[in-house]
Amino acid sequence: MGKFAERSDAGAPYWKRILDASLPVDLSYIPIGLACGILLNASGFNVWTTLMVSVMVFSGGAQFLIASLLATNAPMLSVLLMMFFLELRYALLGSSLSKYLHDQPLGFTMIFAASMNDENYALNYLKFSTDKKFTPKEALHVEHTTLIFWTISNLIGSLIGSAINIDLTIVHFALTALFLYMIVMQLKNGLIIVICILSGFLAAFFMVLTKSTLGLVISTLVASFIGFMIEVTIRKHHPKSGWLKSMKNPAGTPEEDVDNE
Repeated sequence: MGKFAERSDAGAPYWKRILDASLPVDLSYIPIGLACGILLNASGFNVWTTLMVSVMVFSGGAQFLIASLLATNAPMLSVLLMMFFLELRYALLGSSLSKYLHDQPLGFTMIFAASMNDENYALNYLKFSTDKKFTPKEALHVEHTTLIFWTISNLIGSLIGSAINIDLTIVHFALTALFLYMIVMQLKNGLIIVICILSGFLAAFFMVLTKSTLGLVISTLVASFIGFMIEVTIRKHHPKSGWLKSMKNPAGTPEEDVDNE
């Protein structure tokens, strides 16, 4: 069952191996990157600032969030705090890859972490898990290849946005749809559904109370804390509770090949 242990493209040029590994994400970034570039332009970003945010942030969700908050004239403090909590998940993603980067120098690790996002994390984790010859250097180049595709798509989108007029109402609609999708993808059990509903009510309450988007930050912290405390309590006293039972994935779960050698 060790069919994944050997590299199937060992004879291919290095650049082709990297491109083949990253191509699914590269292609998916083209339409999303174009849309992101257009929305950033509609929010006041020119080509150069779009280039900077694409390279320095490299997170579709974060860049869409920036466009949304700036379109509503949110204060910079709210933007920074929301960005921080949105991107905090990378600490967990990075920790799961750290076992493959033990022997790498600090500089390499810093560059690797700066160019990691959800999609290339999934690609690299899969490659590390199924290809014993896959190296950290190759993983870094996979990240940089996806970054190139994302950045170029953003820049083209920004140029398109500068050539046509975009109604900011479209920005709000597109971003609302994006974050609803992100929420739906996180619905793994009944407790998460309840916390999502609670966070919605808390967001409305704190935004009315603070009269600014800072209410979103406060509601995020409060809902996260409440959800954490409830989950800890349930796992301690009722570990088999139906609230924590995983919901079935409609797409199914692929069977993993186990190396018995």
